[in-house]
Amino acid sequence: MKKTALFFALILVLQVSKTTAQPITSLQIDTLVEKVLKIFDVPGIAVGIIKDDKLIHAKGYGVRSLLNKKPVDENTLFGVASNSKAFTAAALAILIDEGKLTWDSKVTDFIPNFKLYNPYVTEEFTVRDLLTHRSGMGLGAGDLMMFPDSNNFTRQDIIHNLRYLKPVSSFRTKYDYDNNLYIVAGEVIAKASGMSWEDFIEKRIMQPLGMTKSAASIVRLKDRSNIINAHAPVEGKVEAIRMDWSETANAAGGIYSNVTDLSKWLIMQMNGGKYGENLSKRLFSEDMHEEMWSPQTIINVRGKNPYNTHFASYGLGWFLSDVKGYKQCTHTGGLAGIVTQITLIPELKLGIIVLTNQQQGAAFTAITNTIKDSYLGVTGIDRLKQMQDRYEKGIAEAKKITNEVWTNIEAAQKTALVKLSVDSILGTYTDAWFGDVTIAQKNGKTRFDSKRSPRLTGELFFYKANTFVVKWDDRSMDADAFVEFTLDREGRAESIKMNAISPLTDFSFDFQDLDFKRKK
Repeated sequence: MKKTALFFALILVLQVSKTTAQPITSLQIDTLVEKVLKIFDVPGIAVGIIKDDKLIHAKGYGVRSLLNKKPVDENTLFGVASNSKAFTAAALAILIDEGKLTWDSKVTDFIPNFKLYNPYVTEEFTVRDLLTHRSGMGLGAGDLMMFPDSNNFTRQDIIHNLRYLKPVSSFRTKYDYDNNLYIVAGEVIAKASGMSWEDFIEKRIMQPLGMTKSAASIVRLKDRSNIINAHAPVEGKVEAIRMDWSETANAAGGIYSNVTDLSKWLIMQMNGGKYGENLSKRLFSEDMHEEMWSPQTIINVRGKNPYNTHFASYGLGWFLSDVKGYKQCTHTGGLAGIVTQITLIPELKLGIIVLTNQQQGAAFTAITNTIKDSYLGVTGIDRLKQMQDRYEKGIAEAKKITNEVWTNIEAAQKTALVKLSVDSILGTYTDAWFGDVTIAQKNGKTRFDSKRSPRLTGELFFYKANTFVVKWDDRSMDADAFVEFTLDREGRAESIKMNAISPLTDFSFDFQDLDFKRKK
């Protein structure tokens, strides 16, 4: 009797779930996205929805660029940024299927000069470790070698310089998002396959799937007639900014694609590696697919969350969690002026793609969560209002912090301490992995100039005691930073530490990892 009652109770729950889920219509998506464009000041957005192996909604909204005002459509190309990481994982899976390596192959077997700060970690570091953000290095460690401008850093420079990045936690104990180790993974792919990461992604993944408009990097696009410009707030007004990406980091975030092509990638993912007519072809094995979507690194889940999520983790190129009892596989991506999100709920055969040309993540979250709610049967929550409130609160808090800093700077300029302090800090300083910076007087102003990352140049302003603030010439970066000098007994600066001022500064500006020593 009890088993029978339980069975009917489960049937009732399933029926209720089906009746409460009211999938969002294309017209409702249109209305939602138009609101998002205005509220978050995003010039252009593309949205794709895949359901039951079909692309049921593919549409562009707004404009590709504020400079040309051309409309976004379903074929408009965006930088997908860190959504490229799943492609890197898939490339390794293909090579593992072919017997070229394993997830637990040692990195040094392929790149003998690979070396991290701790010799034991270097010896034990595996291909799996490259993809799982558990190296012990801090959040975004070393990203300044490829972000915002790393024309002087080669892939080999980056791999060599990893040995200077001090760990902040024990090996394999803590999640800290990393980009540079995906660059290393790209080099492992090159060594194991005999072709560049870019060639492998295009020939072994994109071409078989029919991703005809996409490319492994912006410079490899055959047709750039339908591509977005990046946009960011500059002194409070959203403007088109330079397309900023280093080719050295393609394996971490270089792919350009559109919602039409990406739908083919997601359909293959939701079919365990199968693709083509009647799913007759296979990109990688079911075992490899399960491994990529299996938890590797635990991510803390605390407090209230929107979807009763109990567990979260990072797999191999994917974030994994439970949402309302379903498995969710997702990833976001961010470049200067571009942010994107891909979300899969495999049990519902549901995929959501949101691509934007402004660096405001609240926009894609509001869209994704509203669409997701409709399929999960979640009602009564205004995701747009929810994200708007968070966005406005974050902006207000950051503005309060930065305004207080500049108020103090203005007051400090009137004191005699400024001249004395400036004289003591002039010179050249060097960091083991970032290279040289100079502090010099030019045209009556104190200037901070990086030798290896040319865009990190700006004016220094006295703040307090032994601390200055650097105001970068490029105002699109939102990354002004404290520059703290350590003085010797004669009052002459001998070292520099840095930290971003605004809590909204992208974590890839990892100023906190720099440790400059006076060179001369």
